[in-house]
Amino acid sequence: MIPLSEAQERVLAGCEVLTEVVVPVDHARGLVTTETVVAPELVPPFDNTAMDGFAVRSADVDHAPVTLAIAGTIAAGAAPDVTVGVGQAARIMTGAVIPPGADAVVMVELTSTDGDEVTVAESVPAGNHIRRAGEDLTVGQTVFGPGEVLTPGHLGVLTSLGIYEVKVRPKARVGVMSTGDELVEGPQPLEVGQIRDSNRHTLLALLAEAGCEPVDLGSLADDEAEIAAGIRDGVEKCDALLTSGGVSMGDYDYVKKVLDEIGDMSWMQVAIKPAKPLAFGVVEGIPVFGLPGNPVSSMVSFELFARPGLRKMMGHPAETWHRPPVIGRVAERLRRRPDGKTHFARVRVEYADGEFLARSAGGQGSHQLSAMAAADALAMLPDGEGLAVGDAVSLLILR
Repeated sequence: MIPLSEAQERVLAGCEVLTEVVVPVDHARGLVTTETVVAPELVPPFDNTAMDGFAVRSADVDHAPVTLAIAGTIAAGAAPDVTVGVGQAARIMTGAVIPPGADAVVMVELTSTDGDEVTVAESVPAGNHIRRAGEDLTVGQTVFGPGEVLTPGHLGVLTSLGIYEVKVRPKARVGVMSTGDELVEGPQPLEVGQIRDSNRHTLLALLAEAGCEPVDLGSLADDEAEIAAGIRDGVEKCDALLTSGGVSMGDYDYVKKVLDEIGDMSWMQVAIKPAKPLAFGVVEGIPVFGLPGNPVSSMVSFELFARPGLRKMMGHPAETWHRPPVIGRVAERLRRRPDGKTHFARVRVEYADGEFLARSAGGQGSHQLSAMAAADALAMLPDGEGLAVGDAVSLLILR
């Protein structure tokens, strides 16, 4: 067996960062920037009001209450066609340009109107409720740099600057393939020896959740030629490929045979439970992850190996490739037996009194998918007899 860290390093070394692309901002959410974005213009582009109210000369309202003549109205989106002189005010709408002569805005709640006059109830200082040009961003200011994961807020900043395309790393197109004559797709009754193909659907969902573009390559029969054609088709149109099953010691199936013939593969036994067996390598320059066939093992293997490798490919900063462990406490004894491996127990966590408390999510067998579905974290149990109530535990929070 090899240490978990060594297996992870092998995987990361085989995952090359994808070539940058230029995408419209509306398609860029969740992608990672490859350039430094510099503001080409001011935001906001002009002095404007933060409130509905009246633009005034602050000196005119020093001794409020005071009555002023209404010089005109300024709507948002229109250039001001009035100048505020001594003893005057201009009705103004939120976002509208501050007119010449005015240096403050009195919000409408502090005013009352009578015909073409307005009475201001309270004094306001110069600059009151005025958003200055460039207050948010100035010309030449660095907005954000390479390695930034674009959120809706980032996209709003880009469009506020008139930037509608951005250079990023693309989503990884990742193919998922199932093989086996025993696999059944659909709700029909199972015959003896048959099982439903759950892994493919699970992995496709995990890929989407990880920000990848999942590609369903279907379920293939145990036929060497069909599997070889399926793998070649997958690596031709995808950036990475996932298979599940056929990677344990002693396993012999056509996936292993084909991958050994057309790829440069490593078949590993990692000192963890579940997900001890792992295959990883490249076929025609495309990373191929051979995950275990047991449903829970497949999911844990994806979390520990495939997800970090794919995040690297999509340009995420190195410190975010793996989920950072957080320290919690055991709220219910987590049992295990010594076997030289680190166990990843499926647990439910709650946050109470400033810390995470972990309890078993159910059966810990690698075939017991219901407990994995109920879990929101993986508890890392070192070799030994397990952890008692109150013991500290490292947790990988999944949700």
